[in-house]
Amino acid sequence: MTSAVELSGITKRFGDVVAVDNVDLSIADGEFFAMLGPSGCGKTTTLRLIAGLEFPTEGSLSIFGQEVGTLTPDKRPVNTVFQNYALFPHLTVLENVGFGLKMQGIDKETTRRRSMEMIELVQLDGLAERKPSQMSGGQQQRVALARALVNQPKVLLLDEPLGALDLKLRQEMQLELKKLQRDVGISFVFVTHDQEEALTMSDRIAVMDDGKLLQVATPEEIYERPANRFVADFIGQTNLLEGTVSDSETVILENGVSVRAKNGFSAGTHVAVSLRPERAHIQSQGEFEEGWSHVNGFVETVTYLGNALIYGIKLDWMDLEVREENHPGVELYKPGAEITVSWDPDAISVVSD
Repeated sequence: MTSAVELSGITKRFGDVVAVDNVDLSIADGEFFAMLGPSGCGKTTTLRLIAGLEFPTEGSLSIFGQEVGTLTPDKRPVNTVFQNYALFPHLTVLENVGFGLKMQGIDKETTRRRSMEMIELVQLDGLAERKPSQMSGGQQQRVALARALVNQPKVLLLDEPLGALDLKLRQEMQLELKKLQRDVGISFVFVTHDQEEALTMSDRIAVMDDGKLLQVATPEEIYERPANRFVADFIGQTNLLEGTVSDSETVILENGVSVRAKNGFSAGTHVAVSLRPERAHIQSQGEFEEGWSHVNGFVETVTYLGNALIYGIKLDWMDLEVREENHPGVELYKPGAEITVSWDPDAISVVSD
């Protein structure tokens, strides 16, 4: 695949603080790429380095093979959409979208034509003469996208553009943004701290922490085969059962229970078995599927979510969370019930620090 963006040995320091630490990263042409991590992990700084809003302390940065690490933003074939949209309140939608073209000296007819094309692309037909204050948050976000795309960038950078929207609208815009990316066919580089957002929208995800790149993979690989403890714990919900590797297919948990767990670690390595709540199941104590791993405990809490039941399980040495789908006939266990938590050994991953 052609690389739209290539980072090689990129480091960014602010005084004594290393915000981005020796990052190597390749983003393909036409890819929806998410950068995910907690606040302060370096994801936004990395995006700003690509945009030209910051310059690397070390390393090289290229866009479609051209070194751009020392170029200003206007010299790079990228555009950025920020969380606050930064629309001009006194201008109409049409004027906001066409502002960049006007600044480039593009003639009025071409500016209007291209702006209207972008307004139609982001599904704002009939709203060209409205002011930002007359529009919803979702509509304003579309205006910001149209304004960025009208300049025909080769890469679109998005810094948590859905963060200001309420949950339902954010979920709707996730699907619309992914469709828009497919329609225009260019690379989208999307920064977020929302795991579900990254999993929903991305072709690949880069997980960062403390300025370092921890894993780059598809959403499925990130969720099912996390590279280490941090990724397993950060992406979605999981239970981390501490233990020690016995052999390539066995881990001895802290309570001495031996469980089947394929792993690539040497014997004696301290690890954690990552068990997602929805991959665990509870039954009356002593009942479990043949060949499944299991531990005994009792129900401490039950949370009813309508479509699911969340059980807080107390074990001898730790707590677990189990999510069971709610459907007619499902058995409801009450607090205090003695139960067995079991899981298919193929449904877990083994991680270390």
